[in-house]
Amino acid sequence: MWIVRLALSRPYTFVVMAVLIAILGGTAIATMPVDIFPYIDIPIVSVLWSYNGLAPEEMEKRVVTGFERSLTGNVNDIEHIESQSYNGYAAIRIYFHSNVKIDMAVAQVTATMQSNLRQMPPGMLPANVLKFDAASVPILQLGLSSKTLREQEIFDIANNFIRTPLGTVQGASVSYPFGGKQRAVMVDLELD
Repeated sequence: MWIVRLALSRPYTFVVMAVLIAILGGTAIATMPVDIFPYIDIPIVSVLWSYNGLAPEEMEKRVVTGFERSLTGNVNDIEHIESQSYNGYAAIRIYFHSNVKIDMAVAQVTATMQSNLRQMPPGMLPANVLKFDAASVPILQLGLSSKTLREQEIFDIANNFIRTPLGTVQGASVSYPFGGKQRAVMVDLELD
């Protein structure tokens, strides 16, 4: 009851406070940033290895196990590691503690990946190292198929004619095409 007595004895104070709250609330609403995906700092890094034709068991033995061991020795602040092996692919997710500097962690993971390439099967290409971020969730996924074109031709179209123009869009990050076959040229020489 005391607040009612105070409001009746000082009406101008409460009117000024109400107007002030309305003005400050309006400016707060007008200046507050709005985003569909607000920035959430999730300390996760994904490493995607690919090697066509390697069975999941072989991918685990020859790629994932050695890479995970070297991660634990070369990268700081790892909370835990999860990995999945598929036919020709391996996905490794590295979860970090919440206080980690994620850009430094990505650099350490990339350096470890580069140094591990020597121990990988011959012809293994460097892995894709991706920082997991709420803003990096794909908003467009495109699948290509054709009844008349070969896999190599579809891959060339995706890589050269679809991926390149999408990469010029401001703020867009376009990954390398997954699947398909890359062009390979074999030359047999007769040295005689």
